[in-house]
Amino acid sequence: MTLVSYPLLVLALSFVTLWLSALLGALVLKRYSAFDGGSREEFGLIVGATLTLLGLLIGFSFSMAISRYERRTLYEEAEANAIGTEYLRAELLPAADAARVRALLAEYLDQRVAFYTIRERQQLRQLDAYTAQLQDRLWSAIRTPVTSQPSPPILALVISGMNDVLNSQGNTQAAWSNHIPFAAWILMSAIAFFSNLLVGYGARPVRTKPYLLMVLPLVVSVAFYLIADLDSPRSGIIGVQPQNLLGLSQSLRAR
Repeated sequence: MTLVSYPLLVLALSFVTLWLSALLGALVLKRYSAFDGGSREEFGLIVGATLTLLGLLIGFSFSMAISRYERRTLYEEAEANAIGTEYLRAELLPAADAARVRALLAEYLDQRVAFYTIRERQQLRQLDAYTAQLQDRLWSAIRTPVTSQPSPPILALVISGMNDVLNSQGNTQAAWSNHIPFAAWILMSAIAFFSNLLVGYGARPVRTKPYLLMVLPLVVSVAFYLIADLDSPRSGIIGVQPQNLLGLSQSLRAR
């Protein structure tokens, strides 16, 4: 896991760093290179262009984070639909095989719910290993009755449903592993640093109201925090809740 996987740490470090960069521009650079009479207008154009570029990068990164978050929620719904459909199609199997498949699906469903709530890396690795074992057992549970009764078209529905169950888990795993590229974070952070440096350099004397230089660092840091939170489903506040999987689990228990 990288630094951006901890949104609160991103908020704190980005605010301190950007505020220090603004103070650096206001208190240090201006001391060695003050404005002359005709350069403030040209400097304003440079600051405006830099801030515009920073805003575009933040908006683009936020859009990427939102799209990944929405994809995770869609795959959670797809997983619930696939498991629920296969649970119903298990009725097409012989009674003993149907009971075995349904019991395995119920256990598998519990593991999928746990996938969305676990935060510890060690527990997650154990969960992934056990999920892979359950998938092998599920496939074996339908392979035996299908091979003993070759080519009945109705059993093709059971095979197709199990494929959907296994594929939906793979899609979810890929979506949770897909994050904003770290290079994009580096570029965005560098432009934010120099933007605040320029703003501090162009500010009027800050000794009377130094808190004004905190505004832009705070706004940018909050934006960074929100992007990191959306892009970190296991360590952020805005997580993907397994509502559909929990609803399916309650429905199966009610049966």
